[in-house]
Amino acid sequence: MALVDALLPEFDHEMATTRTVLERVPDEKFDWKPHARSFSLGVLATHVAILPMWGTETLSRSEIDIGANQQPPTALPSRKEVLATFDRHVADARAALAGKTDAELMAMWSLKRNGRTVFSMPKTTVLRSFVLNHLVHHRGQLTVYLRLLDVPVPSIYGPSADEPAF
Repeated sequence: MALVDALLPEFDHEMATTRTVLERVPDEKFDWKPHARSFSLGVLATHVAILPMWGTETLSRSEIDIGANQQPPTALPSRKEVLATFDRHVADARAALAGKTDAELMAMWSLKRNGRTVFSMPKTTVLRSFVLNHLVHHRGQLTVYLRLLDVPVPSIYGPSADEPAF
């Protein structure tokens, strides 16, 4: 079995589940934070929506240098725009993944900051850890925000207190 044949179903499942969570984010609570040091709901939802872009970046380049000019995270203005951004990045990342050979997926990829290598890993490892696991982590945070706001949490890997599994 080719690596892409194992990655695509995982990618599709995690993206569909993530979209379900993003669909629940209430527009009127975008500025809400559970703690002063936390992201606002809107910033966190926007971050989750943008994360699939890293799949495209990983699969289409051998490295990226994020430099020192990182801007503080900002929120898109609405759930509608969060979902549109997420859908666009998911479609781009999936297209970048489809048809990749094992050799392409095992090629090394590096994250750099101002020329200094932060890490180097095979693209398949970056896709699973830096993209998918990173997204799952923040999706989990988002479900906690939803719970604290009394928004029904969807079933993800099994039932939630609000929904039966599947």
